[in-house]
Amino acid sequence: MRVHFVVHEYFEAPGAYEDWANKIGYQTTFSLIYQGDKLPDVVDDFDFLIVMGGPQSPATKTTECAYFDTEAEQQLIAKAIAANKAVIGICLGAQLTGVALGAPFEHSPEKEIGKYPITLTTEGAKNDKFSHFGSVLEVGHWHNDMPGLTPDAKIIAFSEGCPRQIIEYSDIVYGFQCHMELTKDVVELLIKHSQKDFDEAEEYKFVQTPDILRSHDYSEMNDKLFVFLDKLTETYLDKTKMSQNGA
Repeated sequence: MRVHFVVHEYFEAPGAYEDWANKIGYQTTFSLIYQGDKLPDVVDDFDFLIVMGGPQSPATKTTECAYFDTEAEQQLIAKAIAANKAVIGICLGAQLTGVALGAPFEHSPEKEIGKYPITLTTEGAKNDKFSHFGSVLEVGHWHNDMPGLTPDAKIIAFSEGCPRQIIEYSDIVYGFQCHMELTKDVVELLIKHSQKDFDEAEEYKFVQTPDILRSHDYSEMNDKLFVFLDKLTETYLDKTKMSQNGA
């Protein structure tokens, strides 16, 4: 498996997603766009596209952030989906995935920063890729917006503050508004770049302090993410094999 990461900011690091790929020995490549890296010219160079989060939104213009080209990223995601690649978008990446499929992103009812529970929907509960989550799972959050819904999209999980935490766009394309990739190292990077959010924390119901964020254990949700990624990879490889066999 060849996994390509699109990383918008160094403090929005792949975290547990990269740990999973490295642990298994998959080939990993990166477009570090904050360093001026280009996006892949063709999607044949990877099997799995993972688009990370960032402070930008799908509506951010290059005049506001010179190194972020929302149109180019949407086109890459659309090409990858059309080529039957596995795709996961996280936070901003989830919103870009929805927009690439024709579903505009929206503002979440609540800002969420911290570790809070998500609850599986009926669709999520009957989806084998999430059977190991249990009905409720505490995961990381760091967002203001949420992905749009296509006519065929299924909401897999929601939280008290956001009705769209995990979206299934197809059996190999997912949007994760939540941040199951968080590790203590990634959280520390995010804390250093979120002072304004913490200054305003008292205004929000779902914003935890840096001390609370540092106290959390993120390993359980990381392990749950690894199992999901294994299941997603299995689905992708089965579909690829069937396609190659002309089924």
